[in-house]
Amino acid sequence: MPDPVSTIRNLGPASDAAFARAGIDTAEELRALGPDRAYARLLETGTRPHFIGYYALVMGLQGRPWNDCKGPEKQTLRARFEALKSTARPDPHSALEAILNQIGVIARR
Repeated sequence: MPDPVSTIRNLGPASDAAFARAGIDTAEELRALGPDRAYARLLETGTRPHFIGYYALVMGLQGRPWNDCKGPEKQTLRARFEALKSTARPDPHSALEAILNQIGVIARR
């Protein structure tokens, strides 16, 4: 059985669900995509951008604790994160589905 996303350091059950919505079901798939492509897919499926979540992913894929990111490395990751945010084009259906889920119009996944 393949390892779930949450087997990667810094990621937990909420990450399993978010990445599954983005079509990434296993730790192996996430590693193969890399942090930037995987995070872009999260944004495209309606996940709100959050810098700490992004760098926790990057650090986790390197086997490092999330709070290991400091100084120039953190500044570099901030620039990558901002670039991802600026180019992400959320799927309008995912955004609509998220709103409908929030107000209880359709069943949550």
